[in-house]
Amino acid sequence: MACVTFEERGTPNSEDYRIYYRNADGPISPFHDIPLYADAEKKVFNMVVEVPRWTNAKMETRRRAEAVATGERLNPIKQDTKKGKLRYVANVFPHHGYIWNYGALPQTWENPHVADESTGFMGDNDPIDVCELGKQGEAPHAAGGCTAAVCRRGEVLQVKVLGVLALIDEGETDWKLLAINVDDPLAEQLNDVADVEKLMPGYLSATVEWLRLYKVPDGKPENKFAFNGEAKDREFAHCVISDTADQWRELVTGKADAGGLDM
Repeated sequence: MACVTFEERGTPNSEDYRIYYRNADGPISPFHDIPLYADAEKKVFNMVVEVPRWTNAKMETRRRAEAVATGERLNPIKQDTKKGKLRYVANVFPHHGYIWNYGALPQTWENPHVADESTGFMGDNDPIDVCELGKQGEAPHAAGGCTAAVCRRGEVLQVKVLGVLALIDEGETDWKLLAINVDDPLAEQLNDVADVEKLMPGYLSATVEWLRLYKVPDGKPENKFAFNGEAKDREFAHCVISDTADQWRELVTGKADAGGLDM
């Protein structure tokens, strides 16, 4: 994204690792200060990449305590921890790590005090998650930037949203947007969730399977889905984004309970 840069500090795979952002005016929060829309008229969104495809470290820019300390300013990306240990996701056969570039949309929030009308479950207290599908099978660019397959951690992509899955994660609504980088070779042909199955057969079912099973190796039960795991279409996904953007505005204006979150 033009005028927004990011800087890695600390050592990867350690508790001191952080990614901070800045624009022309100085340091910024990636989820308060990067605009939701890259192009509102064309419905192109900014996505912050937290986890590059095929990697396992559970990196998040979150407001909940185990991901970002509530006293930590600017909401940097860091590796999630639990019980004092860095978190990694296990491989879900036959995949290695996350099967998409994974991240979130800025200026969105799933309110943990409000039941989602579609699922009946409260929000998960996070920005809304994005699975950037991309073209598979290519290696990362030598300079570390984004190719059609693997993006650099911390990068801000422009994506169009194709659909959404309603994951129910430990009793919370955890929407997973399905999106495509606008620079991807398939972007012009992918315009709705039905196009994914046509052009990437098996990818949606693999996504549902991965999300259902990824916590099982940690001794947890399988995740559940609303709508029987059916991916809802682009229009439905845009409505979900609009709702979470409204919830974010209520958060930052003090109309919603921040619960001690760092603002």
